[in-house]
Amino acid sequence: MKMLMAIIPRSQADEVIDSLIDEGHSVTFLESRGGMLRQSQLSLFIAVEDKEVEKVITIIRENCQSEVEIDADHSEAAASGLYLPVKARLGGSVIFVWGLENVEIYDIGGEAEET
Repeated sequence: MKMLMAIIPRSQADEVIDSLIDEGHSVTFLESRGGMLRQSQLSLFIAVEDKEVEKVITIIRENCQSEVEIDADHSEAAASGLYLPVKARLGGSVIFVWGLENVEIYDIGGEAEET
């Protein structure tokens, strides 16, 4: 088994999570902030069989696109011709994949089920 951790923008999270669930995957997430612009994001955790890794990465890739935001509202500087617009790439995803040697699922009675 593999564990995928995908860090995605909050604004695209619902679409990514819905698509993963529609394809039969379970998703756990944590809300966080980070990056240069301190954007709101979610860290998704998805445990999958080895053969499903590429499928999950494709779902995330198809539903989580990066965007370029241009800050062009510096009217005084722009009028003088001294201002260069600032471009920042926002969104997209960062995906980490690591192997799981052992997975245990506990029921309410405390009995472990190994997978």
